[in-house]
Amino acid sequence: MDRLSTEIIHTGGKVHLGRINERGEKHIRTSLIHGARAVIATCKNKTDRTSLWIKDLVKRRGFKRATVALALAAKNARLIWALLRSEKEYQVDYVK
Repeated sequence: MDRLSTEIIHTGGKVHLGRINERGEKHIRTSLIHGARAVIATCKNKTDRTSLWIKDLVKRRGFKRATVALALAAKNARLIWALLRSEKEYQVDYVK
C-alpha cells in the first residue's frame, strides 16, 4: 500500500504507518472510510475486541464524528498492508 492511502515513515530500517493522507489513491481511501462507516453502524450488538474498541471510541467521540471512521479506516489500512506484505491470511482471533 505504498503511498496509496497511509503515510509511510521510514526510520532506522523500520517502516511505520502513519495517518491516512489525501495524497494517495482517492478510490481506496474512500472505500476504506465507507467500509469503516458500515462496520461502525453494525457493531452495536457485537462483543468482539474490535467492536468493543469502536463502541468505546463512539462513546467518547460521538457517532457522527469523522474521527471514529478515520481511526478504523487507518487501522484497516495498516492491517491490509501487513497482510499483503507478509503474504499471510487474516486470522480473526490472532493476538501477537
